[in-house]
Amino acid sequence: MNDSVSFGYESVSPEEKTERVGAVFSSVAKKYDVMNDAMSGGLHRLWKDKFVRRVKPQPHEQILDMAGGTGDIAFRLAAAGAAVTVSDINQDMLDVGIERAMDKGLDTLVWSRQNAEELTFPDRFFDAYTIAFGIRNVTRIDQALAEAHRVLKHGGRFYCLEFSTTEWPGFKDIYDFYSHKLVPKIGSAIAGDADSYRYLVESIRRFPTMPEFERMIREAGFVRTRVEPILGGLVAIHSGWKI
Repeated sequence: MNDSVSFGYESVSPEEKTERVGAVFSSVAKKYDVMNDAMSGGLHRLWKDKFVRRVKPQPHEQILDMAGGTGDIAFRLAAAGAAVTVSDINQDMLDVGIERAMDKGLDTLVWSRQNAEELTFPDRFFDAYTIAFGIRNVTRIDQALAEAHRVLKHGGRFYCLEFSTTEWPGFKDIYDFYSHKLVPKIGSAIAGDADSYRYLVESIRRFPTMPEFERMIREAGFVRTRVEPILGGLVAIHSGWKI
């Protein structure tokens, strides 16, 4: 297969990956936030808080939160007064986010179903582009990065929060055992879906290393790129600017 991409540890066609990733997130949408708490012991909340502090959202800024699904990042950005557009390729994830926003009485967010590789927004429209735990599920990451660069204004900033590979000796082995052996079981118990969480773990292993992903961000046209590892690189905040 010449034009193949990874779906976990499998090599599949780009079309098949897009379809199968969609099925994964439709399956886990309603339990997605509960599973995040269960899998990370609540740490994902602290990671997201730190991520938004790095973004430094300002009142009235236009920010695109891509793969924003259930609204976790968008709610934090909106609390700072930013005008946030939440986009996701999966309508089931967006529906969960819209319901959560209604429960919070938040009616200022814009919700838009979008493919990160083919955004319908005009050039130079947003002040900032955020994506948290979503870029590794994109079929063609380079195209998504190019689109992020296109829709940002000059002086706009790109921020990505994503799992990576921890470089801490010992902890890496413990995490590998936990993620491969226990996460699918947690997924089965809470979400009734072990296979989807097995894929999500495998997708982390197939994601580029921190230096490789930073290089991809630079190749998309961003400058002043930076990587901030968390827990030795278990999670990382990548950033860059459009000048």
